Amino acid sequence: MNGLNSEAFVLFDQHILWSDMIGNILGLAALTLGWRRSLLTWPVQFLSGLILFGAFFGHLTGSAGKQAVVMTVALYGWWRWNRDKGRSGSGQIIPRFATWRERAAMVGAATVCTVAVALLFKAYPTLSWDPWPDAYVFVGTVVAMYAQARGLVEFWFAWLLVDVVGVPLAFANGYAFSGFVYVIYGALVLWGMRDWWLRSRSGPQPALELPGAHASEGVSQ
Repeated sequence: MNGLNSEAFVLFDQHILWSDMIGNILGLAALTLGWRRSLLTWPVQFLSGLILFGAFFGHLTGSAGKQAVVMTVALYGWWRWNRDKGRSGSGQIIPRFATWRERAAMVGAATVCTVAVALLFKAYPTLSWDPWPDAYVFVGTVVAMYAQARGLVEFWFAWLLVDVVGVPLAFANGYAFSGFVYVIYGALVLWGMRDWWLRSRSGPQPALELPGAHASEGVSQ
């Protein structure tokens, strides 16, 4: 892993590390595969997380921890999409919009977890250089991947919100390639959002798995 953490080249006075570059290229590939609703998005995301974990481990423990969580959610996504893909004739998941209850649950969980993680980072300064924005990106990434695993169109909105903070944070912490990739993420997210949005409106809606949900509850558009 030491070789992967060496400098690959310099771009616009920014030092690009091999691990940062390879991990984020795989992250871009995973996002593209997610747009295509390909099951391969999850193993590629797992591999990206593994390489970035090696890049951060030892000096940005909080960021390394984020990648460990990302890999865990990737395993969940793999299981979820394997289970749900059989519910459509195409063998792929059917995107849908979240209900207002699901949206409230995700926003509430994201808010509480961001505060908790930021306080943890502040209590242990070695975990992060920028506790609050790092916690925001950490939790936002996990929420976005969870929403993606459930086939929710809102996962694209979550990625946009992560990008807003992720770009300057990556440059500030010396991971220039991550910053460049986050900019490209923004364009891919907009295209992917449109595709999933249209598919959610044209395809059949899968049954919701909410405790106590009423059959008459509609899917929010």
